[in-house]
Amino acid sequence: MSDLVRFGVAMDRTLLAEFDRRIAARGYENRSEALRDLIRADLTREAGEAGALVAGTVTLVYSNRARELVARLADAEGEQPGLVVSSLRTPIDADRTLEALVVRGAADVIAAFSGRLAGTKGVLSCDVTLAAVLDPRAERRPARTIAAPGSPIGRDEPR
Repeated sequence: MSDLVRFGVAMDRTLLAEFDRRIAARGYENRSEALRDLIRADLTREAGEAGALVAGTVTLVYSNRARELVARLADAEGEQPGLVVSSLRTPIDADRTLEALVVRGAADVIAAFSGRLAGTKGVLSCDVTLAAVLDPRAERRPARTIAAPGSPIGRDEPR
């Protein structure tokens, strides 16, 4: 038996029409799916603000011209052992590289880590996405990292 609860929502017609256009463009089949995702995202954001244990990503775009940038990024990662569980780096054009770091830890620690990365000379953008609240009792399995060949941050062993 399903544990779903039905409820009504009153909304301005114009706002609802905008919402319907947006969710259709994103591929939602119905409003319920979109509302569930919005609520989950809001609850994850709130838990992150409260310092919960979370999983997410830190996405960087940086200049290929900044000397020693990769070494500084690796140093920042090394100062927070276990925070970065996986990484992927790829050139996006001749001048810039995109790096996605999968992170797991206290939301405030992730925020401080991303702030340090964002302030590094040569980093053009740094965005944090909290994807899920984690149960602190859950078993942590070692992650495997897939990175571009020659990547000093990417590793192919458990962390």
